[in-house]
Amino acid sequence: MTRPAARPVPFPAGARIFHRLFTRLGFHGRPPHFVAEFYPYANLTHTIRLVEDTAYVRLSDLLRAAPMPALEATAAILLSRLYRRSAPRAFVETYREFSLARATRRRLHHLRRKRGRRLAANPRGACFDLAEVFARLNRRYFHGQLHRPRLAWSPRPWRTQLGCFDPALNQIVLSSRLDCAVVPRYAVEYVLFHEMLHVKHAIRRASCGLQSHSREFRRQEKRFHLFERARRFLSTLA
Repeated sequence: MTRPAARPVPFPAGARIFHRLFTRLGFHGRPPHFVAEFYPYANLTHTIRLVEDTAYVRLSDLLRAAPMPALEATAAILLSRLYRRSAPRAFVETYREFSLARATRRRLHHLRRKRGRRLAANPRGACFDLAEVFARLNRRYFHGQLHRPRLAWSPRPWRTQLGCFDPALNQIVLSSRLDCAVVPRYAVEYVLFHEMLHVKHAIRRASCGLQSHSREFRRQEKRFHLFERARRFLSTLA
């Protein structure tokens, strides 16, 4: 049985929060009419768009249980983005603390597992078989002990990233942009090796935020036998 899709939930109090922050931050002119709702995003995503004199706000429904300071910080950041101003540091820090809190990360992980897009396992591409590449890298660099997540090529070529590991969905996806004859095998191996290191090294809290590329991660990444050569080639794809 298919689970019914989650729906947006109106957030009338959100309009008052945004109106209050508009005045508090000293934006010039007449404030727009705010229409706010909680939206069932798979991530901690928030959007705002201005249509004539109405500002439509969508907040991740993960914020439904957020304390008022976090809601106000989100409003301040979105308003600053809308009016092309730098958000006040105090609000940025408040939002950062909320988003990095263990309880928030735990709930976000749950949302990703529930709503994130799980790609069908399709490791065999036109030129490269990710399952075969994974097995060889696993033997060479991880003693064959690394758990293999779902492996897939992206349905469409990605322009801004070449690969990603999503721990909530337990999947590694590489951009199908790499699955072509002009891309050398060592470049595909390096990108997959990088994502395999993310499987081994969990994201952790650090003083500067969430740290996914720790010093140890970077040290192990350089063990790849054609590290510099692969990075030079991949830089040409930018």
